[in-house]
Amino acid sequence: MRTSTRIAGALTGLTLTLGGAVLAAPAVRADIPACTQMAELAGATASDSVTAACSRGVVGDLQSCVTGLTGAGVAGGAATAACRAAAHEPR
Repeated sequence: MRTSTRIAGALTGLTLTLGGAVLAAPAVRADIPACTQMAELAGATASDSVTAACSRGVVGDLQSCVTGLTGAGVAGGAATAACRAAAHEPR
């Protein structure tokens, strides 16, 4: 068996294994309402920009989320906490 064939087979197996793990993993549920509520408590008004920023926190883009919330009037520490709340499962 050629080396290139072995490598291709190994990569295919790895891809199938990782793909199956992603499909079998439970869906991550985000908590956008908690993020927007924290942002409002910190001084932001409810708006599409706050919701959009919290949505970026859901997918793990915390820097972009914090930047969006600070642009909406949320202080840095509160924006960071709100973005972290967005990534957690609702309680």
